[in-house]
Amino acid sequence: MGNKNKTVMRTMTILDLFDEHAELSFQKIIELSGMPKTSVYRMLMSLEEMGFVEKGDDAKYRLGLIFLKYGHLVSNRLDIRQIAYPFMEALHHDVKEAVNLIIRQGNEAVYIEKLDTEQRVRLYTSIGRRSPLYAGACSRIILSFLSDEEIEKYLVSVELTALAKGTVTDEKLLCEKIQSARITGYTVSHSELEDYTSAIAAPIFDYKGDVVAGISIAGFEANYQDEALSSFAEKIKETADEISRRLGYVAV
Repeated sequence: MGNKNKTVMRTMTILDLFDEHAELSFQKIIELSGMPKTSVYRMLMSLEEMGFVEKGDDAKYRLGLIFLKYGHLVSNRLDIRQIAYPFMEALHHDVKEAVNLIIRQGNEAVYIEKLDTEQRVRLYTSIGRRSPLYAGACSRIILSFLSDEEIEKYLVSVELTALAKGTVTDEKLLCEKIQSARITGYTVSHSELEDYTSAIAAPIFDYKGDVVAGISIAGFEANYQDEALSSFAEKIKETADEISRRLGYVAV
């Protein structure tokens, strides 16, 4: 058993080198791993045979395509709601405000989880509720981190209609809010979906760096001013970052 464990550990040592290097020569692997030449040779032969590494015409080694297969399987089996829930729960207990999780479906955002048990007066939102991507912080945070091409296509396809007294219906203002969100990492809304309510949201990214969800803190507008808003901004970004990391996202 001990020898088998040692073999596994040495194998992982070699594979871990490719975390920071796209390609490595045989000699470089020996230098970086600190392992004997004969051990490295045996490990590489086995890894190559199983498809975990590939040796190019330039005699350099790279990770094999088999990792794409396993990476795809893992990503498909990651349940955003399940992963996000404990982080949402901790945030809700901390801020005592509603915490929402949404995903995109076409030109709309859909609420897939909500926690509001500790909120004194609950908002009228529910799991399954839909909202346009341009309206409300949680919806707009997804729109903000789509590609420029996707945003342009979206703006051409929708009519910016008022849903409450604060809904953004001016395309120029909407674009300004999108650019601001990309700089600050969060977005804020006041009376955009319902009058006298506010929300602050941050994006959740997957392992490819694509925005896959949005998470928000939401409540009555009076509670989302000045220092409180700054505090909520830091907390929602930290929570979104934690969930993104669990989905395999690595910030550049």
